[in-house]
Amino acid sequence: MSQQSVSLRTYYQIFGVLVGLTGLTVGIAYLDLGPFSTVAALTIASSKALLVILYFMHVRYGSQLTWLFIGVGLLWLFVLIAFPLSDVFSRDWIPVPQGETVAAPPGY
Repeated sequence: MSQQSVSLRTYYQIFGVLVGLTGLTVGIAYLDLGPFSTVAALTIASSKALLVILYFMHVRYGSQLTWLFIGVGLLWLFVLIAFPLSDVFSRDWIPVPQGETVAAPPGY
């Protein structure tokens, strides 16, 4: 099994891009983008995670089995995020009957 060797120059370039994206994250934190602040921060964080996974974890030149496990891991992450969000988004579907109030549990 031969391994693809990645040059030291590539590592330095990826490191520079990661530092630049970190600076961009800090810069965006000072801007008021409204609801897009979270979207921008998560997009930059996902880009940084993708670079780390592809280059520093050597997935880019990995076998198909490695890509399969990465895909299954991402699918599982999607499941872990999607099911709780489906509960949060559907809570208003069942209306509270008129005249009744939703009380906090004892101890609050």
